[in-house]
Amino acid sequence: MKISLLKLAHARSGDKGDTANVGIIALKDEFYPLLVREITADKVKQHFGEMVKGDVERFELPNLGALNFLLHGSLGGGGTLSLMTDAQGKTFSTALLRMNIELSDDEVAALDL
Repeated sequence: MKISLLKLAHARSGDKGDTANVGIIALKDEFYPLLVREITADKVKQHFGEMVKGDVERFELPNLGALNFLLHGSLGGGGTLSLMTDAQGKTFSTALLRMNIELSDDEVAALDL
């Protein structure tokens, strides 16, 4: 069953140069293992498609129940160089929360959403 990431997490994003930074934080501790399993760097890169020209790096922060992603080459050169509407990466968190992940029916039933 596909479920929106928005039901399991909240997010923050920003930038440094031409790299957007997106943090995904589990809404509940029991959601974190699902996020680790389902939100890979490859899936994030695929989700953003052509918006991310470079690599996507993922960092796990289990003590915070969070994942941090660096989306290299995603800001058209950065805030002072880019003609993009969001050259500072502020909306990347909202865009990532629109990603759907695949969970089994049993996993969904066990979640207290």
